Amino acid sequence: MALFNFRREAAAPATVSPAVETFLSGYSIEVMPRTAEKVEDFRALLPRGTRVYIAHIDGTPIEDMVTTAKRLNAEGFPVMPHFPARIIKDKTMLLDWVARYKGEADVKQALLLGGGVPQPAGDYDNSMQLIESGAFGGFERLHVAGHPEGNKDIDPDGSDRAVMEAARWKSAFAERSDAEMAMATQFCFEAAPVIAWVDRLRTEGVNLPVHIGVAGPAKLQTLIKFAIACGVGPSLRVLQKRAMDVTKLLLPYEPTEFVAELAAHKAANPGFGIEQVHFFPLGGIKTNAQWVTENGGASGVPVAATA
Repeated sequence: MALFNFRREAAAPATVSPAVETFLSGYSIEVMPRTAEKVEDFRALLPRGTRVYIAHIDGTPIEDMVTTAKRLNAEGFPVMPHFPARIIKDKTMLLDWVARYKGEADVKQALLLGGGVPQPAGDYDNSMQLIESGAFGGFERLHVAGHPEGNKDIDPDGSDRAVMEAARWKSAFAERSDAEMAMATQFCFEAAPVIAWVDRLRTEGVNLPVHIGVAGPAKLQTLIKFAIACGVGPSLRVLQKRAMDVTKLLLPYEPTEFVAELAAHKAANPGFGIEQVHFFPLGGIKTNAQWVTENGGASGVPVAATA
């Protein structure tokens, strides 16, 4: 099974696969305030209605987050800011963030997650506490984090017992919530383990739709840097092995084969639990958007191209 697709500079134009076109329909993408600033107009890059997540890295002022959300909303895109539990000191801060997003940027969606810091800044340690806070009443959509390769911050023993227990709790909450819910996952690189994990969710009683994380086109060394920072598991070993080959280290990675394998499985198994693709544009927002435009057919046509 091929894990990576390394393109040549003189590659032929991509032939659009109907399965991939369908699989990429309604994809989402993640930005940060500093990366969003580099984009002159998202309408030139993204299809109409693309959900844009805004990652909240510890230390980023809430003012920058809200400004980015306001700009994206003004350009016509639904915005889903991150709410990392461990960087939120207390309910007063949480309610302030929610009020700013709703009042200034018309935000109606949120990604609730534990957050990648070792020690909580205050009262919150995990996304379940955020859900129970009642702060997100009236939100139309709430997403939670998924970990196909586990999360050693949550399960230090390398199992996924606590992760799966939390997933069952969130799935049960979704059944009684008015908000639409889904599980947005960490990025991965190998299709077969992802397929097995998604199928296992159902056997474990987790019925949340999965929005599978996909790393966008990037240099291999960039992927390794982010994989280490994000705690990617087995995929990191694959990247490190690839990095030992200097010729592959210098060539850009594209998620073509990974996406194609998942798309083929979804086409053959319509009830399969992946609902959408969520891109991490590790090599740049423009580069990621161009890859979708080239490979996604109608699912990748930017707003500006339809005007």
